[in-house]
Amino acid sequence: MTINSICICGAGTMGSGIAQVAAESGFFTILYELNPAILQKARAGIEIKLQTLVEKGKMPAYEKEKTLQRIQFTSDIQICLADVFIEAIVEKPEIKVALFNQLAELNHSECIFATNTSSLSVTSIAAKIKNPERVIGMHFFNPAPVMKLVEVVKTNYTNAESAKIIIELAKQMGKTPVACKDSPGFIVNRVARPYYIESLRLLEEGYINLPAGQAGFSQLDSLLEATGFKMGPFRLMDLIGNDINYAVTCSVYEQLDKPERLKPSYLQKEKVDGKKLGRKTGEGYYQY
Repeated sequence: MTINSICICGAGTMGSGIAQVAAESGFFTILYELNPAILQKARAGIEIKLQTLVEKGKMPAYEKEKTLQRIQFTSDIQICLADVFIEAIVEKPEIKVALFNQLAELNHSECIFATNTSSLSVTSIAAKIKNPERVIGMHFFNPAPVMKLVEVVKTNYTNAESAKIIIELAKQMGKTPVACKDSPGFIVNRVARPYYIESLRLLEEGYINLPAGQAGFSQLDSLLEATGFKMGPFRLMDLIGNDINYAVTCSVYEQLDKPERLKPSYLQKEKVDGKKLGRKTGEGYYQY
């Protein structure tokens, strides 16, 4: 199957970033979002990011306009007709399933449904979709226009053709696809849990003498960055979003039968409960 059109569902940070990548790669792109305010914010954000590329000499001005023309912004699901769907909506499996099934009723039987979930079981989602062999994980990383890695998550249902198409699509989008099995956290989020959890635990349990509040977060971030990490754990959690990061930790913890070493942090839960989600809310471990 030739991919001519891609529909991104969800216009938050990840969805808008993936839409930008798809349009820059030459695909006709639909960005679907129920909330008009979020959709408008996504449109403005993409325009700003593309203009920044122009100003830095990384994109000709005419290419910016062509990229924007390739994106159709909509809150009408009836318009969502495409060859590949990539969802980046709320991390609740029942909502993802409902969306895919609604789209399946509108589209041809060969279209592929890709979920950008960070840690939910792709198999469980696929099992509730008509023709589950066309359901696959396509997990981008934030910020999607910059980060090269894409995890392509195959289930026992996924057929070879769907996997081949998504791997090739990732390459066409300038990404480096890595195929993996459907397991808790996949590859990166499984490996990354201790980076966040142990950093939080050092503060919670007072293993090292650090200042309280933002000064402590900054000091620990600086220590780890000095060892070679591009971004310390607290700066990174604020970039990702504490709600998303905490949800992934809880998901991996539950799916692996609650090992003590992966127990979610009460410190991060406090941030989530207090709506201090990071950069997107103006405050997390740091103020922005």
